[in-house]
Amino acid sequence: MCSHYQGIKERERYIRKFGVAPPDDLGKYDVWPGYAATAIRRPQHWDVGDEAVPPREAFTGRFGLIPHWATDLKVSRNTFNARSETVAVKPSFRDAWKRAQRCIIPLDAFYEPDWRTGKAIATRIASADGEPLGVAGLWSWWKPPAGDVIHSFTMLTINADGHALMEHFHKPTDEKRMVVILPPQRYQDWLEAPLEHGMGFMEQYPSELLSADPTLPGAAP
Repeated sequence: MCSHYQGIKERERYIRKFGVAPPDDLGKYDVWPGYAATAIRRPQHWDVGDEAVPPREAFTGRFGLIPHWATDLKVSRNTFNARSETVAVKPSFRDAWKRAQRCIIPLDAFYEPDWRTGKAIATRIASADGEPLGVAGLWSWWKPPAGDVIHSFTMLTINADGHALMEHFHKPTDEKRMVVILPPQRYQDWLEAPLEHGMGFMEQYPSELLSADPTLPGAAP
């Protein structure tokens, strides 16, 4: 599953693709669990009927969801992906799912290991047209004993069996998984859909709309 991705460096590109200005702090470009990065969600008062409230807002959070009951930040090392099959019941994610705390994670590309040669070859997966991708996620907040509230997020994943591209990644003995990539026309639907419609977005993204490029040994990702 996805533990490494690249964010979007250019503010203008971010705004054009997602219809919202990113925070001043875009976080890391190469993002790993625990790193700060951006995501997009509904504003806090999105449902009050005030036209002044925008439909989306971008925020900075940690990659790896930190549930409100966590005792420290270490949990984010294991909560960067949420399986769609268990997200509604797993303690780390069920509150965010039931509260429909959905988000979109903007990225330029994500990395997965290709084991077909017998060795893990990091492979950069991006949109075939070079445009940013929006991955479906969940967000949460956590208040440490001393300090400010920390926001965080996770990527949703689904089974990738039968997917012409994504079934080639991970070890041969491991289940094939992929992140849930949202079609741009469904971004707002994902953020606003009622709880009972959330699973309707858990679909494989067409393989022909993606490209995959191996990372050469010794090369920077």
